[in-house]
Amino acid sequence: MKRYVILISGRGSNMQALIEARLPGVCAGVISNRPDTAGLAWAAARSLPTAVVDHRAFPSRASFDAALADEIERRGGEFVLLAGFMRVLTESFVRRFSGRLVNIHPSLLPAFPGLHTHAAALAAGVRVHGCTVHFVTPALDSGPIIVQAAVPVLPSDTVETLAARVLAQEHIVYPQAACALLEGRCLLAQGRAVWCDEATPATLALRVPAGQAH
Repeated sequence: MKRYVILISGRGSNMQALIEARLPGVCAGVISNRPDTAGLAWAAARSLPTAVVDHRAFPSRASFDAALADEIERRGGEFVLLAGFMRVLTESFVRRFSGRLVNIHPSLLPAFPGLHTHAAALAAGVRVHGCTVHFVTPALDSGPIIVQAAVPVLPSDTVETLAARVLAQEHIVYPQAACALLEGRCLLAQGRAVWCDEATPATLALRVPAGQAH
């Protein structure tokens, strides 16, 4: 079975969704750049291997990323799943795990990369928002898209209500995408996310929750 590592910086709700989905692989570790995260406590309480690589202990992004990569490889991590990991990774790290490094982003990329995506969506007046699972490349939030989930933006929405609606979809599509990766049904080839199962893109690559297609 493939071994995967999950990187977190906070409570790790997407990490919890991945673990509770019982992915077809072995969790080789939950690693955080912060020692006091609630996500680490949640993982440890379930006897998952955990580790801390504290970015504050390193003089540069490059040295932190090198130590983080070494920790991942020491644990035999074949895939790296970013789940609320709030660090911009260096190009050398990204290239080291090319095709095996994925992220969940709270917008329908390429719209609203970076932070504060829900506020940006409300300010722009979009009618549809959502989340994206994508391969990570050196350009921030610009990697090939694996799967997206769309939700409506309601007239009454606040940042909090819209974020909650998007997060619910993140917890569905990220485990589905991770499962496809671990089973070899989706891979990165020639700069694109390629599905080996012809039926998969029609049923997974864009998810619109029932009753929300208008």
